[in-house]
Amino acid sequence: MRAEFTAIIEPAPEGGYWATCPEVPGANGQGETVEEAKESLREAIELILKDRREDALRGLPEDAIQDRVVIA
Repeated sequence: MRAEFTAIIEPAPEGGYWATCPEVPGANGQGETVEEAKESLREAIELILKDRREDALRGLPEDAIQDRVVIA
């Protein structure tokens, strides 16, 4: 699955950078460089979305229909 999210990257007061994603509350990253902060944010987004998906699917009835919705 490919998806694009917004990365807000700001210099951290102690050095390096902080990154947040407005589309995924709670997702943030940090790094010494902009690229490290973006990679850290990417990993956080993946973990949060994986956890949310697993939590939502837990306990679904057997006859529940699972399908995909594509947003272009």
